[in-house]
Formats: sequence, structure tokens, C-alpha cells
Amino acid sequence: MNKKHKKTNHNSSKANIVKIIELLKNTYPDATCSLDFNSPFELGIAVMLSAQCTDERVNKTTPSIFENYNKPQDFIDMDIKLLESLIHPCGFYKTKAKNIKAYSKKIMEEYNGNLPKEMEELIKLPGIGRKSANVIMLEAFNSPVGIAIDTHAKRICNRLGLSNNSDPSKIEQDLLKIIPNEYYKDVNHLLVWHGRNTCNARNPKCDKCPVSMYCNYYSNN
Repeated sequence: MNKKHKKTNHNSSKANIVKIIELLKNTYPDATCSLDFNSPFELGIAVMLSAQCTDERVNKTTPSIFENYNKPQDFIDMDIKLLESLIHPCGFYKTKAKNIKAYSKKIMEEYNGNLPKEMEELIKLPGIGRKSANVIMLEAFNSPVGIAIDTHAKRICNRLGLSNNSDPSKIEQDLLKIIPNEYYKDVNHLLVWHGRNTCNARNPKCDKCPVSMYCNYYSNN
């Protein structure tokens, strides 16, 4: 491994995090949401299905579902066994089917069939945690208020030294202290793309990484 650009890391500053984000933006100019959806309601289901599953698999599964079932009442009326069979490829189908049913019911009963546009309301929905709510706020409503911490974001933040925490909510809070609001949208996409394409879990491509000069993991290996 080439270590010519090895550098001491002090990445808790806003100046450095902006440099990191800009470098990632230059590397992944097309970074966007990987989940396919036609409405905020559909995105909520897609996000639930993506838990412990790849977005690619979700996108292969949802088109035939959303073609016939795309409103809360559709899922309320659907037999749960049918729903389980439709989402089976995404794994954990029994739990996910139960959550989708409860999610749809709550949206109909408490939000007049429309997904709420506030973070504090989204996290009240069955199957929607803070990470999922962050994705919905950004992708469905173009109003990011936080940063979705998935396995990629967690790994990258720990390696870069942006956070020493392992709990996603604590990692998010660490990031929110140093990332300017105007970069929230970029960061949500960039961390996922960088994790998939370069900063892999087992064999990170450090020699091709645009931010290796800021990386604790690279400096120490």
C-alpha cells in the first residue's frame, strides 16, 4: 500500500469535513438514492424492505408490488400471507409484513392516508426508525434534517475518525456537530456510494480512495 500521502488526522473540524465531502462529491457526482419509488408512502415500504437486504434486491421486488398495491388501504386489505410471499425475497418477511400492515393502518387512521412530513411523526410509524425517517425526509420531501447512518456510514465515519461511537444515533449526533446543514443531502448519498464502491468492509480500496489522506484506518495500516 502506498503511504506517501499519510497524514495525521484531525477530522473533527468543520473545515476538514467540508474538504472530505467535496472530494467525495467530485468522485461520485451522480450519487443519489438507490431505492426506486413513486410516492412517499412507497418509499417508506422500500426502506423497510431494505433492512438487512440490498437496495438492488428491493428494486427487483417492489415494481410488481407497487404496480398493484400502492396505497395504504391496499396493504390494509391485503391478506398477510400474500404480503409475506410478495416480499419474501427481501428477507425477514414475516416481521416486515407485520410492520407494513401496521404502518399502513396508522397512516390511514392518524394521517388521512398521507405520510407525515415531520421527523418526529415519521419515527412514530411502525417499522420506521430514525435512519429510515432520515431517508424519507431527504428523498421524499427534500428536507433533510439529519444523516442516515447505515452500515456504510458507520464504517466510514469510524475509519475516518469522524466518530468513535458504534451506536448509529450517537454517530449521527457527532456528524451533526461538524457538518454544515447545506451538506446534509450530499453526505447521505456520498457515504453510501463510497462504502459500496471504495471503502468496502473487508477489502477497502485505499489506494483508490480520494480521502485516504484524512483516514485513520489508512494511516494505521
